[in-house]
Amino acid sequence: MSFYREFARYVAPSVLAFALSGVYAITDGFFVGNALGDEALAAINVAYPLTAFLQSVGTGVGLGGAISYAIRRGGGDEEGSRRYFGVSVVLLLLSSALLTGLYLWKALPLLGLFGAEGAILDLGWEYIRCIALGALFQILATGLVPFLRNMGGTVAAMASMITGFVTNVVLDYLFVWVLPWGMTGAAAATVIGQAMTFLVCLGALVRRRARPAFPRGPEALRMMGRVLLVGLSPFGLTFSPNITLILVNKSAAVFGGAFAVMVYAPISYLSSVILLLLQGVSDGCQPLLSLSYGRGEKEKARRVRELAHLCALVLGGMCMVLLYLLRGQTALLFGASPAVAEEAARVLPIFLSGYLFLALSRVTTAYLYATNQNRRAYALIYGEPLFLAVLLLILPAALGGVLGTWWAVPLSQMATALLSLWFLRRERRPVPAAE
Repeated sequence: MSFYREFARYVAPSVLAFALSGVYAITDGFFVGNALGDEALAAINVAYPLTAFLQSVGTGVGLGGAISYAIRRGGGDEEGSRRYFGVSVVLLLLSSALLTGLYLWKALPLLGLFGAEGAILDLGWEYIRCIALGALFQILATGLVPFLRNMGGTVAAMASMITGFVTNVVLDYLFVWVLPWGMTGAAAATVIGQAMTFLVCLGALVRRRARPAFPRGPEALRMMGRVLLVGLSPFGLTFSPNITLILVNKSAAVFGGAFAVMVYAPISYLSSVILLLLQGVSDGCQPLLSLSYGRGEKEKARRVRELAHLCALVLGGMCMVLLYLLRGQTALLFGASPAVAEEAARVLPIFLSGYLFLALSRVTTAYLYATNQNRRAYALIYGEPLFLAVLLLILPAALGGVLGTWWAVPLSQMATALLSLWFLRRERRPVPAAE
């Protein structure tokens, strides 16, 4: 198989699946915003980081295990790869139990900390309470998909995500618009959609006779630690946009009030779609990167990275142009009021200016953690929200209010992209060996 065909076989299904996941991410907002108005849309937006945290934990554990699985498989260690599969399943189940209890106990005060108050707080708690009860399915669904993809099941992984998407859309329509169950209905649709993704994934793994092995004692603890260490990068890459969401919502509430929070809601939904498309490129190329690295084919890993950068930059540029041309209509899609829609159209180009920077840094980060360069990956992933936090302390005061909040986002993305370029220039230094 040629290099380009192999690249397309991994990346194209991943991008398609994440494109649908992007629609999946905005489905609740679309139905709730049109049914219940600006406050409900803002409540979903404020609560979304808690939903995303569950999915990010699943992605982090799943990819942390799947990367180790692929590197060992690339090196011919089949038993070692099966053991990493087993410890990852155990970690996914433990995470589900822990986070279900934690959310039911502390989610309400967290929503208040994120900037929700009054009706927005009440609606956000109604939504997240149901999400917490379905945490098991969300974590297992997002955690098993990377393993399926690293086992060569790229089409099956795509099918599982499409199944969840279709289920969520149909049930959102039924639960929110027909019955109607409001915020609880939207959350239930999300949970059931993730449950369907999990079931399709599980069926595909059974058909492939993917048998996990379960090490015990010190070896199990060492391997779990390795999965968590590697998983910090994909976890952070998946969740960092939600740290942005939390910080920007809080800053918007302080400097622009509830109206600014409502303006940011449709913009953040659109941004989440673009981020998921870029994640489709980075997650799609990860199995090729890890397998090449495990086999010692560093030149092939570099070629995969360069082609992934090109694909992400083209995709990001196309999205910038499309959303700029449609900026007057985008917020109306979510049922925003005319005043909110008009202000969102005026502000959206500021956020669009950061998409090419995102394309560069997202693929670079995936390349670094897929090839065992975890410290550099950590610096990119956790550096972006750190840059943002610093800029949010400076720019709103310097620019006279919420305008500084908006500009802090693309400027933090630019800083992260420059850091990623610096890391790539230092690539001539030896890459750490696989364990």
